[in-house]
Amino acid sequence: MDHTYAIIMAGGSGTRLWPVSRRKHPKHVLPLLGERTLFQNTVDRLLPLVPVERILVVTAADQFDDLRRQAPRIPADNFLIEPQPRGTASVVGFAALVLAKRDPQAVMMVLPSDHYIRNRDLFALVMRVAVEVAKKDYLVTLGITPTFPSTGYGYIQRGASLPEKFAYPVYQVLRFKEKPDEETALELLAQGDHSWNSGMFIWRASRILDEFDRQMPNLKAALDRIGTAWGKPDQEAVLAAEWPQLHSETIDYGVMENAARVAVLPAGGLDWSDVGMWDSLFDVLLPDKNGNVAVNSDTLMFDTHKSLVYSTENKLVVTIGVDDVMIVDAGDALLVCHRDQAQQVRQVIDSLKNSGRENYL
Repeated sequence: MDHTYAIIMAGGSGTRLWPVSRRKHPKHVLPLLGERTLFQNTVDRLLPLVPVERILVVTAADQFDDLRRQAPRIPADNFLIEPQPRGTASVVGFAALVLAKRDPQAVMMVLPSDHYIRNRDLFALVMRVAVEVAKKDYLVTLGITPTFPSTGYGYIQRGASLPEKFAYPVYQVLRFKEKPDEETALELLAQGDHSWNSGMFIWRASRILDEFDRQMPNLKAALDRIGTAWGKPDQEAVLAAEWPQLHSETIDYGVMENAARVAVLPAGGLDWSDVGMWDSLFDVLLPDKNGNVAVNSDTLMFDTHKSLVYSTENKLVVTIGVDDVMIVDAGDALLVCHRDQAQQVRQVIDSLKNSGRENYL
């Protein structure tokens, strides 16, 4: 793992976990699944792979204090502050240019800050192999074996095994597919050669910068200007001038869909979740005998089944005769919805914006 670094992307807002996840305190800085936050858990599972000095965090200015407090061992200089959200392509490019200046041989493990992975031993094995593959100039991604026909994830179709031999199966990527409709998702699941796109990537910093040069030349030109000023007195001024001009784009659409030499490691045994919405807590927390999950709350549940109660107020919550319901209490806002309507939280966010109730966001 020499010359290997971890990049944690920690600038998101996690709006589908409203009303607990907010702009100033998004889901990755919250103890959603226990005493440790999702961000802290991400750091924890990286420490067996790289020393803390080689963990970098890309985040927003208003999240820096929370993240620094939660991971005080990460050097302050390893927190890279993006002036405004501009998509994961810009985040990756920002981190790559900083790493390339620090270490021309740098290999980047790029990970979201808000994922849950129960099988840390398998994660460590897969990441070690992924780094070996990346050192052979592949762009590497981890695929999650689908367990149902999800319309919420992008898909990766794998081809033949790589000609090189590794301690874990590695395949060529045939194509990336955008989030499908339900009929297409059923077809992809039946084909058996597709993985969910986990959003975790591994590559040489120099290799991804070359892809930016080929596929996103405007972004690469801006990164070059930022890189020229990096470490100099005008570093922040140049960053502040260049960043707002960047086009917002994801690394998937901006680079991966048309990149050469892309490999995937299907990692179905990670016991992975992106904790994307309230319903996903049923996948990562142990329910009681009636299928109920209660977090941070004192509960009395009568004739209640397959329901979630979550509270930030540690108050008594009583349910009587309800099934498949989610109750989320954030003090100043209360969400009550049916489990199969969990994705509709996005509509709440839009409504709050349109009605001028920004204080609830």
